[in-house]
Amino acid sequence: MLQYKNVLTTCPYCGAGCNYYLQVFDNQIVGVLPSKTHPVSQGKLCIKGWNAGDFVNHADRLTKPLMKKDGKFVEISWDEALKTVAGKLTEYKEKFGPDSLATLSSAKCTNEENFLMMKFARAVLGTNNVDHCARLCHASTVVGLVQSFGSGAMTNSIVELEDADCIFIIGSNTLEQHPLVGRYIQRAKEKGAKIIVADPRIITLVQIADYHLRHRPGTDVALFNGMMNVIISEGLEDKQFIKERTEGIEDLTETVKKYTPEYVAKITGVPAELIVEAARTYAKAERAAIVYSMGITQHTTGVDNVKSSGNLAMLTGNVGKASTGVNPLRGQNNVQGACDMGALPNVYSGYQNVTDEKARAKFEEAWKTKLPDKVGLTIIEMMDNAVKGNLKAMYIMGENPMVSDPDINHVKEALENLEFLVVQDIFLTETAQLADIVLPATTYAEKDGTFTSTERLVQLIRTAIEPIGESRPDWKIISDLAKLMGSIDFKYNSPSEIMDEIAALTPSYHGISNARLEEGGLAWPCPTSEHPGTPFLHKEKFTRPNGKGQLFGIEFKEAAELPDKEYPFLLTTGRVTFHFHTGTMTRRTALLDREVPTGFVEINPADAEKLGIRDEELVSVQSRRGKIEIKAMVTDRIPENIVFIPFHFAECAANLLTNSAYDPVAKIPEFKVCAVKVEKIK
Repeated sequence: MLQYKNVLTTCPYCGAGCNYYLQVFDNQIVGVLPSKTHPVSQGKLCIKGWNAGDFVNHADRLTKPLMKKDGKFVEISWDEALKTVAGKLTEYKEKFGPDSLATLSSAKCTNEENFLMMKFARAVLGTNNVDHCARLCHASTVVGLVQSFGSGAMTNSIVELEDADCIFIIGSNTLEQHPLVGRYIQRAKEKGAKIIVADPRIITLVQIADYHLRHRPGTDVALFNGMMNVIISEGLEDKQFIKERTEGIEDLTETVKKYTPEYVAKITGVPAELIVEAARTYAKAERAAIVYSMGITQHTTGVDNVKSSGNLAMLTGNVGKASTGVNPLRGQNNVQGACDMGALPNVYSGYQNVTDEKARAKFEEAWKTKLPDKVGLTIIEMMDNAVKGNLKAMYIMGENPMVSDPDINHVKEALENLEFLVVQDIFLTETAQLADIVLPATTYAEKDGTFTSTERLVQLIRTAIEPIGESRPDWKIISDLAKLMGSIDFKYNSPSEIMDEIAALTPSYHGISNARLEEGGLAWPCPTSEHPGTPFLHKEKFTRPNGKGQLFGIEFKEAAELPDKEYPFLLTTGRVTFHFHTGTMTRRTALLDREVPTGFVEINPADAEKLGIRDEELVSVQSRRGKIEIKAMVTDRIPENIVFIPFHFAECAANLLTNSAYDPVAKIPEFKVCAVKVEKIK
């Protein structure tokens, strides 16, 4: 009998955490209905959300396990696939040691699945070599905000932006990448808020901005310091807040002395008078909020950029109250949750350090096994070690480093140099094509679990349709592998049982359960089963050990690679409205693919004229690492001497060009600055 139903779930795209109903007819998703009661989406969706069911039933879906034989994939049974993977991983562990293995978890998967992947790496494989794509987007946030405030997450809630008096957006193309978050910035503007946008490109938000600070990519620290120089020299800082709730003001004050507006103008390209006006506007607002994203995190100075945002907020007393704070917008549906779950080489769930004997003992007791005590490898370090032959095998879940990582030629060399590669995904991605074994996973529409949004809101996803073909939920695959490798601690019957274990071991999630989430999302920290969740952080004290926020004196440093005579253009990368990450889902969604079917390079009209390049003409873009051919988009959205390429498109992959130089602390690569040359194809 044919059946129709509406199933409430959470969007699998950006970190806004919008809810909607999947319309299901005869085990097919036939439409999407937005949730009118959801606090963020309020009955609205972006273009990706409206089409978030299309890729689920796509003909390219992986439906059976695959094994590569004689260079070609053949279908095999689940029994053969799992036994092969378990056997190989056990073999390399015994022959070369646990650290010859590595796993990549995924910000596209649920909290429960990320928790199990990090548990699998540590308790079954015996290594801390587990990481995921937060390394490539917001590793700087986790490190920087922990150092400044004690907690590496968005301090306030999305809806609070509406009541801010001033919003400073830096490195975030909010209306295009987080459209439902952008609505609250627009509402704030309608209520009279001042809007400051710092971005080298003329992004959509500039249309409502009071000030557009068009700074050179990589000069964020100088810009922050210039604003703070004005605030301190004019006595606009919040002296009481600084005295009672922070430390380090002397170091900060001394450092920013030389960053006069005139000096900063020479570094950033932003006129001195504009820096002064923006600083005064931010400092004088009763409730000022900072919103940022990967425009400031993906740098060799990413941690410094994030700490600088914390400096500015604390200097003016704009932390610990509603409609203020430092608000990093996460680029993927569960990148916050994947970090919370400890899918990182240095921490367990809840950011409990693997080198902390007390924390390690707690997890050892819970999991009934000895755990490794040294910090594992990051994604970039995994690739380097694979090239050197130190890493023998990798297990990749829901990640596509062959498009998402910097210097793709190096990534390809690394993955091809592995003795064994297993990839678990919903499509045969560019990375899966290099695998020895491919395991077919289910999408968000075919399983239960939770995502944690950019505002720390933990929400349910619910099974809408039965798994397509023989695909299985990631949590089930990991559990079955663990049991085959001898573990007796992966006997889960449902994701809710995994959430119970997460809550037991993770202080910020202690009060969270599926039963409570059925009534609506909960924002961590949620320490008890009666706690209502926390809409904004640091109300009375910061979460650093002494309860105070840390101000830092931070000097400006140039990017690792700057334009020169041979490579005269500065390349910066990003996203477009219609696509998500490596395009695995959006490029299999007809409407989205129709709107932007392939990549392009934005180039200023003056530069295009000098090079004899016409709009939509095919050009070559080359760096020291690679070369692509791509369509030119001649536009004044981009300043002279800078070009912009979205990274979604494998056929003209921006990350063939990007630099794998990384922040020394967070180890995040510098996607936002490298040197290239652009040439007309003759």
